[in-house]
Amino acid sequence: MAGCKLVYREAGPPVRLEIAGGRACIGPGCRPLIVAGPCSVEDPDMIRETALFIRRLLVDTLGYSNVVLRGGAWKPRTSPYSFQGHGARALEWLREAGDAAGLPVATEVMDPRDVKLAAEYVDVLWVGARNMQNTPLLRELAKTGKPVLLKRHFGATVEEWLCAAEYLLAGGNEQVALVERGTRGFNEYARFSLDITVVPVVKKLSRLPVLVDVSHPAGRRELVPPLAAAALAAGADGVMVEVHPNPDKALSDAKQQLPFRMFEEMARELLERGLLPR
Repeated sequence: MAGCKLVYREAGPPVRLEIAGGRACIGPGCRPLIVAGPCSVEDPDMIRETALFIRRLLVDTLGYSNVVLRGGAWKPRTSPYSFQGHGARALEWLREAGDAAGLPVATEVMDPRDVKLAAEYVDVLWVGARNMQNTPLLRELAKTGKPVLLKRHFGATVEEWLCAAEYLLAGGNEQVALVERGTRGFNEYARFSLDITVVPVVKKLSRLPVLVDVSHPAGRRELVPPLAAAALAAGADGVMVEVHPNPDKALSDAKQQLPFRMFEEMARELLERGLLPR
């Protein structure tokens, strides 16, 4: 596509993201990355409880260390009256929880004015679907040099998605991975339609790693484990999964977040099936 050249396979070697000094990674030579945690950082106790659980389960018990703790500090919501996140305070809570568990941390950034602050606290910044083509935000993120996860807008073509990533690379930041999170469609049984096809398509077209957010397309927690298996089987470089100590009382996206028990069952099954190679 004219004007978008750095993202394509011919432009250079495959990109590998180094997170928190190599404590986690995405891309060539890396096991699939698991980005797990609550939709929103609701309070310091819940994010710490979640972080310690993820650490004990994945790293200490299952021996799977390519893990990042996720949590939303700012939350884009359809309604202006819904919970919007705790902002800067949530960044502090997320960082403290990650440090307590020994895990790198990631959060979404929505506003270019918040990029510098967020980069001081977290190891990975992600761009939500609504902001995929927010070019002022992309330009600010490029300046950080930090790993960036770019979600595909639910109405965007593959070319539009790759050209959004081009803004980051053109700004001097090659630490970029793409995240598929489902598209709009004629789907009455899930929140979005997970376009699993784009995983092999984008991996053939682009030199950027591809992850799959399996919680948003599901919209229902019982659909999350099979979608995670499908994403990894299709060759995804990792999955994003929402996990909460008490999902039914979550302040955002309650129905799609996994309780600890379900997340453990899913992780064990993915390992047993060889979809998360040891």
